[in-house]
Amino acid sequence: MLQYTLNRLLWLIPTLFVMSVIVFLISHNTPGSPLDPSNSGRNPLSDEQMANLRAKYGLDQPLWVQYRTFLWNALHLDFGTSFVYKTRTVTDILAQTFPISLKLGVLAMTVAIVVGTFLGILAAVNQNGWLDYLSAGVAVLGTSLPNFVIAVIFILIFSLKLGWFPPISGNLATPRELVLPTIVLALFPTATLTRYTRASMIDVIRSDYVRTARAKGLAERRIITGHVLKNALIPVITVIGPLLAAVGTGSFVVEQIFAINGMGKFFVLSMTGNDYPMIMAVILLYGVFLAIMNLLVDLLYGLFDPRIRLGG
Repeated sequence: MLQYTLNRLLWLIPTLFVMSVIVFLISHNTPGSPLDPSNSGRNPLSDEQMANLRAKYGLDQPLWVQYRTFLWNALHLDFGTSFVYKTRTVTDILAQTFPISLKLGVLAMTVAIVVGTFLGILAAVNQNGWLDYLSAGVAVLGTSLPNFVIAVIFILIFSLKLGWFPPISGNLATPRELVLPTIVLALFPTATLTRYTRASMIDVIRSDYVRTARAKGLAERRIITGHVLKNALIPVITVIGPLLAAVGTGSFVVEQIFAINGMGKFFVLSMTGNDYPMIMAVILLYGVFLAIMNLLVDLLYGLFDPRIRLGG
């Protein structure tokens, strides 16, 4: 197990290196730079002023020199100054916004894991019953309804009409500010986990060793908890890692509607403003987060199924 973990950690180095190269090249070959002379109508600067700005941000250097500088600074957690928020560094923005997005994402995934797996188990155990149809309906609604529609409905009902929760969550400082955005953000992961849990449970329930256990006279509850559940949850664990990485690094729609000062809102604004330092920093952060989540998922396999041997 230790050797496997160390090997996976070492594989993070070439993975993140390739990711940084691809992101860097795509960002610098995308038209519409904020210092592009073609944008002079939107940002009227003289040639001398634009040359000074290019020199300030290192954009007058060869591409390989720019990447070398970016990579060296990134290793020291220095991503430079934001092109959009010129008075702030990218590191300061991430240090302020990422904990907020991560807090909301972890809470949303906790709700999704508990509710989604519970509904999936109920649906599989009561296949073709009313609980199965109820779980399927929740999964369909959570998958098909966009976040912004659900968020607006929740604000109209629970904030403006009933007054239970504030419509603006800000920095998520109080529990009341957390409730609505957490539920809205958790709906899609909940629907996804419900469908995966149901399908995996049904597949395991129909397996030969479960039929053998029933033929031996074992109680149904013991069969579900002792034989079905552990094996059925392995595919579900595989999905949890990427889902947590997706919601834990910020959701622009949810953060924008509830006025949350998270990383997702800043990232989308940086995309529209071609803020290269911010874009590359956020994508690298997402890559690291996703790789760590996948590593944790692989390690959890051995806990749920002792037959899995993680070696070399």
